[in-house]
Amino acid sequence: MLTERSRRGWLLVSPALRAVAALGLLVSGYVHLDLAATYDGIGESVTTGDLFRVQGTVAVLAAAAVLLLRRRWWSTALAAAVALASLTAVVLSVYVRVPAVGPLPELYEPVWYDDKVVSAVAAGVAAAAAAALLVTYRRP
Repeated sequence: MLTERSRRGWLLVSPALRAVAALGLLVSGYVHLDLAATYDGIGESVTTGDLFRVQGTVAVLAAAAVLLLRRRWWSTALAAAVALASLTAVVLSVYVRVPAVGPLPELYEPVWYDDKVVSAVAAGVAAAAAAALLVTYRRP
């Protein structure tokens, strides 16, 4: 059970973690949306640019959910999952040649450039903040 002092501390920490998670998701989403047109030529029916637009949109929606739905554990879990998936995709794109699957294009670009680093750091920070927030929810 929380003491009054720890409860007050948590009331300060919880909004900060939400803000950090949302900011990280927004930065990652912005980078992906900004770069999407650059990757429109990679792929056939679904391009890498299309995947970037989906990731950017989902990241923005997850950021909104974690900020607006403060008492819902699933909004925090969604934010953590989206951030972790984005971080995983960025890291995989550098170190592993992920082959094309069905309509999805091959995922491979073995170089770290500024936008990719920003996206990876933002997604990692968002994932860590959302995970820290997620472990604080009471279990039924």
